[in-house]
Amino acid sequence: MIPRPLARSRGSVNSDRTLGTAVKHLLDPPNERSTGGLCAPRQLFDGSPLRSPAPWNRLLFQHSRNDLNREALSLFLEARRSGRPLDDSSLSCVLKACGCLWDRNLGRQLHGLCVKCGHGSGVGVGASLLDMYLKCDGVDDGVRVFDSMPDRNVVSWTSLLTGYSQKGLHDDAFELFSRMQSEGIRPNPFTFATVLASAAARGVLENGRQMHGQLIKFGYQGAVFVCNPLINMYSRCGLVEEARAVFNRMVNRDAVSWNAMVAGLVSNGYESEAVQEFRHMRAAGRKPTQSSFATMVKLCANLKQLAFARQLHCCVVKEGFELDANVITALMVVYSKCSEMDDAFELFCMLGARSVVSWTAMINGYIQNGDVSRAAFLFGQMRLDAVEPNDFTYSILLTASPRISPFQIHAQIIKTKFQQVASVGTALLAAYTKLGNTCEAFCVFRGIKGKDIVAWSAMLACYAQAGDSEGAVKLFTEMARTGIDANEFTLSSAIDACASPTASADQGKQFHAISIKLKYENTLCVSTALVTMYARRGSIESAQGVFDRQSVRDQVSWNSMLMGYAQHGYAKKALELFTDVESRGIEMDGITFIGVIIACTHAGLVEEGKKHFESMVHNHRIGPTVEHYACMVDLYSRAGKLEEAMSLIKEMPFPASATVWRTLLGACRLHRNVELGELAAEKLMSLEPSHSAAYVLLSNMYAAAGRWAERAKIRKLMDARKVKKEAGCSWIQIKNKVHSFLASDRSHPMSDKIYSKLEDITIRLKEKGYQPNTDYVLHHTEEEHKEVMLAQHSERLAIAFGLIATPHGTPLQIAKNLRVCGDCHTAIKLITEIEQREIVIRDSSRFHHFNRGSCSCGDYW
Repeated sequence: MIPRPLARSRGSVNSDRTLGTAVKHLLDPPNERSTGGLCAPRQLFDGSPLRSPAPWNRLLFQHSRNDLNREALSLFLEARRSGRPLDDSSLSCVLKACGCLWDRNLGRQLHGLCVKCGHGSGVGVGASLLDMYLKCDGVDDGVRVFDSMPDRNVVSWTSLLTGYSQKGLHDDAFELFSRMQSEGIRPNPFTFATVLASAAARGVLENGRQMHGQLIKFGYQGAVFVCNPLINMYSRCGLVEEARAVFNRMVNRDAVSWNAMVAGLVSNGYESEAVQEFRHMRAAGRKPTQSSFATMVKLCANLKQLAFARQLHCCVVKEGFELDANVITALMVVYSKCSEMDDAFELFCMLGARSVVSWTAMINGYIQNGDVSRAAFLFGQMRLDAVEPNDFTYSILLTASPRISPFQIHAQIIKTKFQQVASVGTALLAAYTKLGNTCEAFCVFRGIKGKDIVAWSAMLACYAQAGDSEGAVKLFTEMARTGIDANEFTLSSAIDACASPTASADQGKQFHAISIKLKYENTLCVSTALVTMYARRGSIESAQGVFDRQSVRDQVSWNSMLMGYAQHGYAKKALELFTDVESRGIEMDGITFIGVIIACTHAGLVEEGKKHFESMVHNHRIGPTVEHYACMVDLYSRAGKLEEAMSLIKEMPFPASATVWRTLLGACRLHRNVELGELAAEKLMSLEPSHSAAYVLLSNMYAAAGRWAERAKIRKLMDARKVKKEAGCSWIQIKNKVHSFLASDRSHPMSDKIYSKLEDITIRLKEKGYQPNTDYVLHHTEEEHKEVMLAQHSERLAIAFGLIATPHGTPLQIAKNLRVCGDCHTAIKLITEIEQREIVIRDSSRFHHFNRGSCSCGDYW
């Protein structure tokens, strides 16, 4: 919005009578403030026959200096009615009063009067008009006034610069400053202060440095009014040492100087230095202001320093700031973060006029401390008190999803027209993501105006959670086309989506290449996402390579690598990594112990797993969750210790989940414990009556025991309850295309070649001494037919296709939705020896790395 020459319009000139009507509404109801000693001089003046405007102006100036803006307008009206002469000073003063009252309509009428009386071209009146319009949000009107001024001084230029800066038009401010200098106007300290404020707001260091050089050139480097925004600018740009250098060179410092320095240290994480500077401020005899206390209280909130916050609270009361809304709100925040909600609520009740900021702070405090119902109640009270929520209020409420329904909040957002605001839309999108509602999340995303990188990243994270790699790739491509550059969080979400079993094998590698190109591959979130992605996609060596290259690791990095080793059956490496974590003193969480117990489970290390579980509870004080108990039940069950598993289930402090009973039932089928299996199946069916797992496992257990009548009953029960068995499916990706197979499947275009290869493999397997184990065929049929059924399992079809569709020696990666049967496991080991291929299969339980006649699981899975 750069000023351009425009012709003046006289269409806004109104009569004095209209002006009087406009002023009159400002005096109803009558202002009850006392004018003090102004009454007596005014009475003397009322009887004076003077025709000079000077006495009126003096009285106008007194009203203005005392912030009696309504009285100033009333006096001006009386002067007009009595025919008193007015000059530029009178109009400048009354325009200032109008700006302070934010009355743009009255300001337009006064503008018309200025033009009518021939005072509109003066520099003083022009600057006052400009200032009035900018204060009343009339930037366009202000620009028109500026363009119409025949003479502009530094005050006029600075006024427009201030308007631009206050309205967030920082690029326009920089351009106007350059134009000002090109027209030969010398900036004053106030000009530099305004432009530095814009540089600080935008975080534009280059512009800020240029301003610094110019103000030194003009000799303003010692002016307090200039140094304060200079400190703020360097602090906002993260250059604390430069800010400190400016502060240290200041001969005179006011409260703003100290506040700017302390605030800069706090915002850049220099907490101890900020406390030290605050003490220096008090030692220098400078009394802390409300802003000083608010900044220090914010520091206490960041560090959760309750004792220091209470000390500051005492100082606040001592200095008489206990009713200041900003300070009280800051104290509410620190008490909330320190879980002292009673103290926070007491302060909240002390506030006379509660703003949306104080309401939001209180609501946020209750949500952070887990009292969502109280937060929801406060939100209702806030609406009853006619306080309108802002974007931050809605964003905070949405973090409580799903405990607070996002659908209800969504309705409120639509009513208050916040649905298109980026911050609110992104929070709403994230709330629907928690519910797994990708469709609603995408609708919200499409409705956001001016999508920033945070919104794009949130939508990518939604696709990652849903395992929709195709949707994530399309969205990432669309984002690139719109000209938005990816950051490390965007890339990490896209990489997470590629960890899905259905994702293309090369998609994750492509995003890895993009991260290298954009120089984000070494950032913590991207490298950790790469470790997880490669581990889940079966390339544990690539995951280890990324992990080894990490210069900085956090808890998530260690957990990702540990879980990767565990899922791939590398128990020894997982336990070595766990020992390394312990020796380094890295804080461990529940996920760390889930990883180490899974590693013990896959290696049959029962006592080792039990030891780590007990260490988690007793040494690390981590409360076991249902996931930990499920892992322990799996540990005991796989080892055939079914009684220990059942005892642990009985000792659980909460009801066993479906996962726990499903794990036990699977083990009962494997170890042929029909009695316990029936109990587990009964419990599982009560929890998941429509899920096929309980019926299929129980049916297979009866079949393995030769109890065909009971098996038939279970099959009839499935039909009666309309429960569909999940078909075994395997898939393999060849040249960016995924090929899926069912058992005995002949739908593939290359079916003839696949079955021909399968027959060849079967012949060569038998030559190697392979004997099909028909115990894994749980159907009452002939042995010969059982052998055929085993040979046509979905994973063998996928392997046969992979062998004929890829060059010799190429490793094959196959995924299966069910557990690999024992016979296929034996056959695949021999196939790797016969075909000289490495085969990686990811089944529902873990990864199997088959190579040279052996498997990474050690035949224990």
